[in-house]
This record gives sequence, C-alpha cells and structure tokens, in this order.
Amino acid sequence: MIQVYPAGERFHFDREWLRGSHSFSFGEYQDPNNMSFGPLRVFNDDTIAPSYGFGAHPHSDMEIVSIILQGQLRHEDNIGNVAVSSFGGIQRMSAGTGVIHTEHNASKENDCNLLQLWFEPEVRGLTPSYMTSSFNPASLNGKLVPVVSRQGGENQATIHQDLTIYLSRLEKGEQIEFVQQPNRRMYVFVINGALRLGDGQVLFARDAARIEQESRLELTAEQPVFWMLIDLP
Repeated sequence: MIQVYPAGERFHFDREWLRGSHSFSFGEYQDPNNMSFGPLRVFNDDTIAPSYGFGAHPHSDMEIVSIILQGQLRHEDNIGNVAVSSFGGIQRMSAGTGVIHTEHNASKENDCNLLQLWFEPEVRGLTPSYMTSSFNPASLNGKLVPVVSRQGGENQATIHQDLTIYLSRLEKGEQIEFVQQPNRRMYVFVINGALRLGDGQVLFARDAARIEQESRLELTAEQPVFWMLIDLP
C-alpha cells in the first residue's frame, strides 16, 4: 500500500524568522489522525532566518535527527555539546531522561534549511547523548547511502531505534530497487526533483509517501532528484 502526501497538503506556516511545514501533528498543528508513522513522530521542514533560532528548551525520550540542507545549524546543550553543521552534516540527539538545548542559524547573512525528524526510541529512560556525523554529497550519486542507522558505521550517525535513513541522488532515468523485509514500513521524501514510484505515482519536491506491505519498491528519476528513504519497523 502506497499513500502519497503532496507537499501542498501539509501544514505550512510563516513566522518571518521561521517558516516551514509539518508532516505530522506538531505544535499548533494537531490532527489525531496524523500523529505518526511507525516510530516516526515528527518530520519538520524548517527554514531559519539569519541569526535566529530556538532558545533553551527541554526534550525527553525522543531520538531527534537534524539533516542540514542549506546554511549552518548551531547546537548547544546542557550536557556539554556544542556543534555547527552545514550541508552534508547530520546531528543526532538522544534526549533520554532529559536534555535542554538550543538551536540557531549560525550565519548572520544566509538562511538555514533543515529537516528535523523525531523518532520514538526502542527503550525509554536512556542516558542523554549527542553526536554529529557527515557524508560526502558526491557519494549519494546513483545509490542509496545510509546516513543514520541503529548499528552506525562510517559516515553514519547511530540511533536507538531499528531504522535506517538513506539519502540518494539520481539522474533522469536512473532507477533503484529497494527490497523490504516483511512487516516493515518505508517513508519516501523528495527533497528536490521528481521520483516515480513503482505503482506509477510521481513525487515532486517536498512530496512524501508512506508505504506498507510492499516487499519491493522500484524508484525511477523522472528528472534529476535528491531524495530520502527511511526503513522503519
């Protein structure tokens, strides 16, 4: 079963210093029929104005992944971590028993665009932790590259959940087949470009698909495309 969620149907907002969209219930947007997809609880597409950001605020029992698409994101928390990441960089925070952090656009001139994903952890009450990782954007060409996974690895952030986040770039006409294990889900998100799914539906920039009960998924670039696939329980 493949269910497509066009970009235009998501909740959009513009607060001048912060603009973006929510794929699931978050903040002022609340829909009891759109709370999560498996352990994926939040998928926010945020653009932060220069020098602005989120002041100190708490989190607990959530795996939070920030994927920077443009600009620079600065993180600081109360367990001693400070980091600035740009395109190719990923920040992962396990909030566990509780952590307080800030997030800001580190640039005084340019916007910062990021995707922030929250996942329910496999186990609650973990010791809070934080890490950064990075990938070579050129390595994404023509293949699915894991950038976040439970087991971790070279150029991958580790996460306390049985999932893998992949990124890929395809040229027009290139195709990838993803073979899925039984009783698992897939979440596909197009960052830019256009991607045709195996059932013929086409995802354009910022469109998403929630996929269940599919053992194989063929994905073909309708035009040059930068996209994400998340393998979920």
